[in-house]
Amino acid sequence: MGKINAIITGVGGYVPDYVLTNEELSRMVDTNDEWIMTRVGIKERRILTEEGLGTSYMARKAAKQLMQKTGADPDSIDAVIVATSTADYHFPSTASIVIGKLGLKNAMAFDFWAACCGFLYSLDVASSMIQSGRYKKIILIGADKMSSATDYKDRNTCPLFGDGAAAVMLEATEEENVGLMDSYLRTDGQGLPFLHMKAGGSVSPASHFTVDHRMHYTYQEGRTVFRYAVTNMSDDCALIAERNGLNKDNINWVVPHQANMRIIEAVARRLEMPMEQVMVNIEHYGNTSAATIPLALWEYEPRLKKGDNIIMTAFGAGFVHGANYLRWAYDGK
Repeated sequence: MGKINAIITGVGGYVPDYVLTNEELSRMVDTNDEWIMTRVGIKERRILTEEGLGTSYMARKAAKQLMQKTGADPDSIDAVIVATSTADYHFPSTASIVIGKLGLKNAMAFDFWAACCGFLYSLDVASSMIQSGRYKKIILIGADKMSSATDYKDRNTCPLFGDGAAAVMLEATEEENVGLMDSYLRTDGQGLPFLHMKAGGSVSPASHFTVDHRMHYTYQEGRTVFRYAVTNMSDDCALIAERNGLNKDNINWVVPHQANMRIIEAVARRLEMPMEQVMVNIEHYGNTSAATIPLALWEYEPRLKKGDNIIMTAFGAGFVHGANYLRWAYDGK
């Protein structure tokens, strides 16, 4: 048997129907369309408003579409991994709920927590699982219901986040020069003060005090996070490009985490890439955390060609950051 590698063989996605526009947000907090567009580049975001539905609902919708598109036999799925920071419950895992809803009988399941880098980190882990030879087919999902952690009285953070999910099928191949080629992933470990949720974990369990003081929402010091994100995402892309002999002439696509349009543009400038070759959907979806990169792949899939060189990069709470080099394995059309 030759060397095993992991390739993406399909992409599925789901976004809720409800569209939260900047105009509607301006009636909730002191903000406006110009202020939001100038600072982050978001026009609207999708919100899961139905009562009793969480991240697992969007994840299984994306996974179901993926299985239909790829024609996958449910009994052939070896594992389901959900990258998320907004699990349905502390336990059980969101992935286990997805498996139950989809009726997968032969798969293991677990959640992967790496904030906005969750898809990049879990892609590397899932690819290693396939390269071990013990797993042949893995569904990897990036999904977050960020509205559940958003304070709609905070004008600095409520325009940023949306809800969504996207899933990729990872399969084993012995074909050379396709699949995940390289990863550079790092954790700074100094980011706690600047981006976190103050309560709800084991350090500060939920109480009347934490609820009354609105401590169960995303807290972010925007300027600090922006500065770290621009530096790390740009540096990580440059590093992974250099060590794989990639440059503006042979990189086909850059897929940055969709957190801020100015960050996306900074990454493109560092790689000297035209914006036409940068996957961007932040204007319509906002920051969906672990879902942003697979949602971009889902939206741009028809334009991808076998052999395309793709660099993906993200930054998130922790601080976690990194970049993956992926060589696309099929023609999207």
